[in-house]
Amino acid sequence: MIKLVRKPLLLALLAAAGLSARAQNTQVQYLSGTSSDHTVDWDFFCTAGNNSGKWTKIPVPSNWEFQGFGKFNYGLDKDTLRLNEKGMYKHEFTVPAAWQGKTINLVFEGSMTDTEVKLNGKSVGAVHQGSFYRFKYDITKLLNYSKPNLLEVTVSKASANASVNGAERKGDFWVFGGIFRPVLLEAVPVSHLESWAVNAKADGSFTAQVKLTDAKAGSVSAQIYTLAGQKFGAPFTSPVKAGDTSVFVKSRLAAPQLWTPETPNLYNVVFTYTEGGKAVHTVKQRFGFRTVELRRQDGIYVNGVKVKFKGVDHHSFWPTTGRAMSKTRSIEDVKMIKSMNMNAVRMSHYPPDTHFLDVCDSLGVFVLDELTGWHNHYDTPVGSKLVKEMLTRDVNHPSIVVWDNGNEGGFNFDLDHLFKDYDLQKRPLIHPWTTFEGTNTQHYINYDYGTFTALHGHDVFFPTEFLHGLYDGGAGAGLEDFWELMYHTPISAGGFIWVFADEDVVRNDKGGMLDGDGDHAPDGILGPFHEKEGSYFAIKQIWSPVHIEDRDITPEFNGQLRIENRYLYTNLKQCTFKYRLAKLGNPYQKSTTPDKSGPIVAPDAAPGQFGTLQMGLPAGWSNYDVLYLTAYGPDKNELYTWSWPIVTHDAVTKRMITLTGGTKAEISETDSLYKVKANGGLELEFNRNNGQLMKVKNGKGGIPFNNGPVLAEGFEKTGFQKLSHRYEGENLVIEAEYERKANMAGLKWTIYPSGWVGMTVKYWPIGEEGNMLGVSFSFPEKDVKGVSYMGDGPYRVWKNRMKGVTMNVWDKTYNNTITGGGKVEYPEFKGYYSNLYWMKLNTKEQPITIVCDSRDVFMRLFTPAQPAKVYNTAPAFPSGDISFMNGITPIGTKSQKADKLGTQGFPNKYFDYYKNVDMALTINLYFDFSGK
Repeated sequence: MIKLVRKPLLLALLAAAGLSARAQNTQVQYLSGTSSDHTVDWDFFCTAGNNSGKWTKIPVPSNWEFQGFGKFNYGLDKDTLRLNEKGMYKHEFTVPAAWQGKTINLVFEGSMTDTEVKLNGKSVGAVHQGSFYRFKYDITKLLNYSKPNLLEVTVSKASANASVNGAERKGDFWVFGGIFRPVLLEAVPVSHLESWAVNAKADGSFTAQVKLTDAKAGSVSAQIYTLAGQKFGAPFTSPVKAGDTSVFVKSRLAAPQLWTPETPNLYNVVFTYTEGGKAVHTVKQRFGFRTVELRRQDGIYVNGVKVKFKGVDHHSFWPTTGRAMSKTRSIEDVKMIKSMNMNAVRMSHYPPDTHFLDVCDSLGVFVLDELTGWHNHYDTPVGSKLVKEMLTRDVNHPSIVVWDNGNEGGFNFDLDHLFKDYDLQKRPLIHPWTTFEGTNTQHYINYDYGTFTALHGHDVFFPTEFLHGLYDGGAGAGLEDFWELMYHTPISAGGFIWVFADEDVVRNDKGGMLDGDGDHAPDGILGPFHEKEGSYFAIKQIWSPVHIEDRDITPEFNGQLRIENRYLYTNLKQCTFKYRLAKLGNPYQKSTTPDKSGPIVAPDAAPGQFGTLQMGLPAGWSNYDVLYLTAYGPDKNELYTWSWPIVTHDAVTKRMITLTGGTKAEISETDSLYKVKANGGLELEFNRNNGQLMKVKNGKGGIPFNNGPVLAEGFEKTGFQKLSHRYEGENLVIEAEYERKANMAGLKWTIYPSGWVGMTVKYWPIGEEGNMLGVSFSFPEKDVKGVSYMGDGPYRVWKNRMKGVTMNVWDKTYNNTITGGGKVEYPEFKGYYSNLYWMKLNTKEQPITIVCDSRDVFMRLFTPAQPAKVYNTAPAFPSGDISFMNGITPIGTKSQKADKLGTQGFPNKYFDYYKNVDMALTINLYFDFSGK
């Protein structure tokens, strides 16, 4: 981009370079606001749709749909072309008298779509076609310097060029209209620097091609500075002959600080055009030293290091402003991307605002910059112009390491050579979703795909979309399987997840509802206002550059954790680590034990190497419940916080339940029921035909927890034979018997004198595999206010998305959120939660506390609501309402079933040919029905 220099800094740089302070920098006057949060009202007339047919005001920049004009259209909406709304803009402005004698350009940063411009009643040039590109007109001869100027702009939402509509208006994204990026004037000397392309390599070599307009005999000089304004190296100069349109300036600098996403070191270069010893025009450009290479049948290298791209696809979008953005939003988006431990972003499916690229440069993110195209492409005349505009603007960003020519078939092969022609660095060019010039970017492959292709092939495998995050499916679900395969496969360069955030628009024409156009837009890792969904945390853990091996923490733990450095450029000794020990409370006892924490010495481990974290845990550490470990990157931002349970389930159970005291339970029977009276006025009824709990009542009233346990699968084939009862000391035991080798192996109820009720259930799945392994009970959802529990959370899990949760005591309020379903409440309430120790169901009447004395049990809370079209993202759930599970279901994506995403997406497999009761799946629970 053109980086404009503020005058005080420019004078300082010129003085440091020993040049005349009379050199002119490019002067800028904004006619619009500078961003979506700083706008200027222009006169406006919309020709169709809402609020059309009258002159009024509109803020610029903006998309007019969000200002109440026209009609909202998604990319496949035929009304875009049928209505073809036009926006007619008028704006008066004056220019400084001192600008006379200069060349004045009128610059549009982005306008959707065809843009016709007049100044003082005269056309400034050809209609511009293409929405996402900077274009400009020389208006020097049309300006009035002694009186106001009238700017008239007509923007057609649809283009008169069919290929522009095919590439931009028929894509899988929202279609908006209007001047959505800033409009400005730039004043330069008649003889001036027009554009410049920098190639600063990792070896310190620096080359720039500087293009000139109306050049006279003279020179172009360059001086490089640090961002603090200190000279870096000596100035260097190349002569200019009269009439030259281009000149190269070159130098070599010793030991520059290199740009990487982990060390985004930047410099400024000041170019000065001089005639006869007089500095005429000077500009400043920010850049970074780095080298990008595609090594065929090997990988993509940056600064000699093979890169694994941990990337996300990103649109320029906000629910209340559409594609009109701000630098504040760009900073927040890039920080959010980096917080997920991503190192790359793909600009799908168009070049972004320049400030987004600026932030990627400064914060450190690899960028794939993309020419618009989605199954259709620009024709060669229009496309050639737009490629030039895109690269002229973006070519100097060190964050950009790859160019994309269109997307998913939207390729015009005749444009390919232009990316090399306009890019001095000759960065790799790809065609997203196909194989091209040594890269295979195929989208949405299955986990074990192909022979001699993809991860099993010879081309560098680099899918620019590989997990589709529709609703709660994809994105983090399936990622661990894919990533471990990608990480350990040399031919893999990583990949990109679709997509950063749900793209729901706020429909002010429909009472402010959030509209995702059905299943088209809710594809995000984040919600529409960037609410964090469960996949955010899973991705954060899976893509953490500090990788920790799975292990249990036992009393014999010596404080050592083996870790792997998955950074590209950073030694782990640059990171910071700390541990924390915590004792957790429960519904009956608050924890009074303070946490203990301490630092951990970071190991010396280079990228790709392993190291050991040695925690100096205090005496008595094993008496705590949880060990937490937090890793921070060199920038002091959290990479991730891991947790390991220290306390066992049986220890928590003994801590919570009381079995003795009170009176021995009494039992009576009818033809179909066992009726039990227990301590504290507790009354229970058990069905003698299946052993299920049918009724619970205490002195305060009934508790509608019943109809269980029912097997999640195969409940109709239990092999039940009979139910009997007996006393074991003071304990009343009610036990079921089953046919040998049936899928139910045992059910035992124990009613203790204290009033606690124990249940042990043993079972096998039918056959070798089952999607849902566990037991369920009924409870009316309408009566639930929330749940408190000890286990992993606060987000729910799926079989193929177990990462991203932390052990703690969580307190969750009931909600009926549909992930990606518009206005939502996160974390979702309904679904599966792993590693249950205990739960307290908070209801409108009486609470129920359930203690789990079995490892690796999932708590299931009801069945999540689903939108109308769910594809593979609505897995089957058990019958009943509250479940306790040994195995749960995975979730798929918009394009793939869960079992195509990796081994974690397979059905649960458990097989015991002889059906030894001791090998049956077992769940031990204790119930407190006292209402306390």
